[in-house]
Amino acid sequence: MNRQTATHPQKKNTNRIVAGVCIAFFGGMIGMAYAAVPLYAMFCQATGYGGTVRRATQQYADRVLDRDITIRFDANTAGVPWQFEPVARSVTIKIGETAQAHYSATNKFNRATTARATFNVQPELAGSYFNKVECFCFTDTTLKPGETLDMPVVFYVDPDIVNAPELKDLKTITLSYTMFPVEKNEKNKPVASSVPAEGTSNKVPHTEGSLGG
Repeated sequence: MNRQTATHPQKKNTNRIVAGVCIAFFGGMIGMAYAAVPLYAMFCQATGYGGTVRRATQQYADRVLDRDITIRFDANTAGVPWQFEPVARSVTIKIGETAQAHYSATNKFNRATTARATFNVQPELAGSYFNKVECFCFTDTTLKPGETLDMPVVFYVDPDIVNAPELKDLKTITLSYTMFPVEKNEKNKPVASSVPAEGTSNKVPHTEGSLGG
């Protein structure tokens, strides 16, 4: 009887340890799942994987080539009540030259709305060579009703792009931005669920067609 009584506390302690390890393991897995998204975004920005533009570590390339490349600008919205479009549809620059482009965003709703932009380039392989120096991406932007904001982006194309066999004859790169809503209202609903201002529409023009596809 004494032997059996003595083993019960040991079993209880063992069970508690096992339960604690399981809880810690599952907690760690959940934490890793949440961390995976920002870590993946950082990886894409650092490497250009998936057409993600690289974050430049310097403002200028080490050289400028006597070769032109055209940068096309695309703008899209995903549930944001904004008119969002590039000021100019394209620009032709020298490879290695630092250039600046502008996007324009106008809030078409009758109350302030907040959005955030993501971006990529096409073809995807060019993402490793397209360096942004200054950008409005991944920054929460709030516009008042009817407010228009100029959104500049400064960039250059790494001259090493001509050394990539798949890209050595590339003539055009498309820089594409998409605006997504940021939930900041009291009910945690997307800003696109707001009531549109009188005389306006929920539909925001998609500029891809105006850029020639």
